[in-house]
Amino acid sequence: MRMVDLIEKKRDGHELTAEEIHFIIHGYTEGSIPDYQVSALMMAIVFRGMTERERADLTKAMVESGDQIDLSQIEGIKVDKHSTGGVGDTTTLVLGPLAAAAGVPIAKMSGRGLGHTGGTIDKLESIKGFHVEIDNEEFIDLVNKNKIAVIGQSGNLTPADKKLYALRDVTGTVESIPLIASSIMSKKIAAGADAIVLDVKTGAGAFMKTLEDSRELAQAMVQIGNSVGRKTMAVISDMNQPLGFAIGNALEVKEAIDTLKGRGPQDLTELCLTLGSHMVYLAEKADSLDEARTMLENAIKNGTALEKFKEFLSSQGGDASIVDHPEKLPQANYIFELEAKEDGYIAEITADEVGTAAMLLGAGRATKESVIDLAVGLILRKKIGDKVKKGEPLVTIYSNFENINEVKQMLYENIKITSEKVTAPTLIYEEIME
Repeated sequence: MRMVDLIEKKRDGHELTAEEIHFIIHGYTEGSIPDYQVSALMMAIVFRGMTERERADLTKAMVESGDQIDLSQIEGIKVDKHSTGGVGDTTTLVLGPLAAAAGVPIAKMSGRGLGHTGGTIDKLESIKGFHVEIDNEEFIDLVNKNKIAVIGQSGNLTPADKKLYALRDVTGTVESIPLIASSIMSKKIAAGADAIVLDVKTGAGAFMKTLEDSRELAQAMVQIGNSVGRKTMAVISDMNQPLGFAIGNALEVKEAIDTLKGRGPQDLTELCLTLGSHMVYLAEKADSLDEARTMLENAIKNGTALEKFKEFLSSQGGDASIVDHPEKLPQANYIFELEAKEDGYIAEITADEVGTAAMLLGAGRATKESVIDLAVGLILRKKIGDKVKKGEPLVTIYSNFENINEVKQMLYENIKITSEKVTAPTLIYEEIME
């Protein structure tokens, strides 16, 4: 088998066999196939696409390129959740304990984040003492005991994906549905879950800007998951504005606590109940989505979800007293109010630019070497469609330095006010099962 023949085959629009795809991924991972040939193949895939079967075979080959997590010792159907990213995306912090309170085993492997704010682990590490450096045996024991644990990502999970992603980033081949879908799904499948719920974002602050592209990606990922034996579904949700109010690590932890207490933002609460209902249903803890949602609503009302969060934190060394005393979370030295310059209605909050403003404060990483300031960030006081009067606060800014003129300017440029009434954007567009 020669790589040049396979490049030409895909260039001419033909289907690659499972054996050919395995040959490519294995050869590239071990170093016998050079970057320039794989670059040519990736570009051919961008233009020619891949069939459902090719996508599934590509994903399987990437999964088999490295370690695979064995969760078979955990009782029950293990369900994982993945979001394609966004600003103020606090869902994992709420969904984990919420689904666990309904009896769903949550064995979560999370990473740190580049970009606007930290990843789930960064957020959790704003809680004093919390750690993810636990071995597999303890990880499995904690999930069996508490129904939830979070561990850092394995160093050798899907090495083929790491190499391909770095190559795509510098060869103009990132934006390909088959390549994006197989990249995401290979990591989820290698992490060992039995069922996967996908939160695919759409809009200005999302990787996929249009509903059509988001739908295509969601369908591709669901098809891959189901074809390799993982029960998979997707929710397409809005990212034309940040989710919830908080953007920043400790601020998002506090917002997650408020949501588990039943006092969280309406959009964050609704999305968590929707995603969580599918998790409970796929875990076969409820016979219908309606029954699953009722279970989750009850877990918030009767306090069991909040107790599960405390149990989860303390089991991994975290100070669970922050649930009742959020002032123990990292606190910023300065708090500023960004005031509206005119009367009207909020017409636009450009999610990715508002996220960048939070990163300028230190809430996120511009590079892998950046150090996150866990205390800083933004709290939105208005969302799209809300009425606002001149002088009212639009955003509360939490900072550890006094000069925030650049941050203020960026926020003013990306929060648009209009004189005419504006309808709030749809939160959940579609739910895709197959």
